[in-house]
This record gives sequence, C-alpha cells and structure tokens, in this order.
Amino acid sequence: MTRKALALPISMLIAPCFALAAVNAQIDSPRVPEPAKEIRPGILAGYLPPAAYPDSAKLSPPPPTEGSAALAADEETSRKNLALRGTARWQLAIQDTKLSFPQAAGTFSCALGIAVTEQDSPHLYMLLRRSLTDAAFSTSAAKNYYQRMRPFVVNQQPVCSPGGTKRVKKNAAYPSGHAAVGWAWALILSEISPQQTDAILARGRSFGQSRVVCNLHWQSDVAEGRVIGAAMVARLHAESVFRDALEAARAEVDAARAKGLKPDRDCEAEADLAQ
Repeated sequence: MTRKALALPISMLIAPCFALAAVNAQIDSPRVPEPAKEIRPGILAGYLPPAAYPDSAKLSPPPPTEGSAALAADEETSRKNLALRGTARWQLAIQDTKLSFPQAAGTFSCALGIAVTEQDSPHLYMLLRRSLTDAAFSTSAAKNYYQRMRPFVVNQQPVCSPGGTKRVKKNAAYPSGHAAVGWAWALILSEISPQQTDAILARGRSFGQSRVVCNLHWQSDVAEGRVIGAAMVARLHAESVFRDALEAARAEVDAARAKGLKPDRDCEAEADLAQ
C-alpha cells in the first residue's frame, strides 16, 4: 500500500465495507411488501377491483348440456376418478383443497425447488395471496350466470373436502375457481422461475385435476377455470404494482436458492401422484 493510500481518512477506507454489509443485510432480510386490505377473514384484496376483471360470463361458453357428448365425457371422467377414493392421490387432492395461508403457500414449493414462507419470501407470499383473490373471484360472474350443479349433487358420492359439502353447495360448479387459481399461480410462477416451467405447469395442472378427484367439479369446470385463470393473469400484467411484485418475488426465489432453502414436502411422492 502506498503512503498516499495510508494517508486517507479511516472513514473513507471502511465506508465501502459498510455499504457492502448493508447490501447483504437487504438480501438476508427482504423488505416487507406493502400491506393489503383484508376483504374477508383471511382473504386479502387482489390487485384489481372486481369491475376490472375479465367478464367470465361473456368469456365462458355454456357448460355441457343434458344428452350431449360433452356431458357424457364429464360423467365418465367423474366415474373414473371416484375409484381414487382413499388412495394417496385422494390425499393429495384433500391437500389441494386448502387455499388458506400459510398452508397454500407450499403448493408449488416442490416444483420451484424451494420452501415458500412469509418469513423468507414475503413478496412471493403476498403475490400468491393477492393473485388468489383475483383468480378465484374472476369466475364468479360465470358461476352466477350458469348455476351448474356440482357432481356430488348429481351422483350422491362423497367428496374429499375436509369441510364437507355445506359451503360449496351454495357455490356453482362452472367454471372452477380452484382450477383458475392453480393455473394462474402456475403461469405467474413460470414467469418468475422459467427454468422450472415444466414442473410448475404440471403442478398447476394436477392442482386443477384434484377438483375432479375430489368429486367437487366436472372436468369441463376445470378446463374452463384454467381459461379464466389465464385471462386474469394476462389482465394483471397491465398493472404496474403486479409487475413490481413479480420482480420482487423473482429476486426472493433466487435468494432462496442461494441459501439452499429446500421444500418441506415429500416431493418425490408428490411428483408420482400428479396427473
């Protein structure tokens, strides 16, 4: 070191160290995202007001009608899935019914290859919670318009919903709100972590199929739910607050991988069960 360097004030020599420490602190302790209003117990406001949602009643064609080949296909798929009752796939379907947090945060953790928690990835956690609201409620217009009965009402067979059928009986089948959420999350997470696109989309598909396994939805309910979920994600991209949330979540996913934060699920078993 030269005499000139030695003559520099100590503050100038150590300032870069403090700056680096500050950057590392930000990486280790992500800033908490802006809070969102709770519109129902446990349900946060989405990124859009309901008036800005894609109109699912106009986007969704009528569900299969009595005597149609489409309805026969729905009924046949339902019968095949009833045979899964009591199996490991049935248990995964039960797990997939849970949209409350923190349980739902881990839905895609195996596909992402990281743990997803409010503590370690607060922006991703908030993104999942708020986009859930947008995707789930975006199916309401079509549900209210078509008022399709759920399969368990028709076939009188059990469902795998832990809460039973009382609440869902009041909510029409078509399109599936769960399938809309699962597919919306899959599209969002594929953008955040494109390296895992195949695994993420496969998980999003199996999440929707769990509704058929559960005897809570027909196959056509799930298929149309995915369409509405995709429409909602496309609409969300017009909102700067949503795009900012995507970027913040992407940084958290990268940081979680760097830290080696692994999922706390049996990912091998989950992959085998996905269908």
